[in-house]
Amino acid sequence: MTTVPESSVLTGWRKSSYSNGDGAACVEVAHLHVGLLPVRDSKNPHGPALLIPAHAWADFIDEIKARPGL
Repeated sequence: MTTVPESSVLTGWRKSSYSNGDGAACVEVAHLHVGLLPVRDSKNPHGPALLIPAHAWADFIDEIKARPGL
């Protein structure tokens, strides 16, 4: 996992469907088309973003889906 120092340079950010609906605790993701998925805190859009391998993100989402109530 790597960080992108200035995540505002990336475009196409969207809030994760698993983020809190009231605007707090939101995670945003973007697509780079290179097998990496940038992830950032929506409350800090100009802060760093984590670059997570796409397969690891898919595994993470599968695990979240398997745990109702999270």
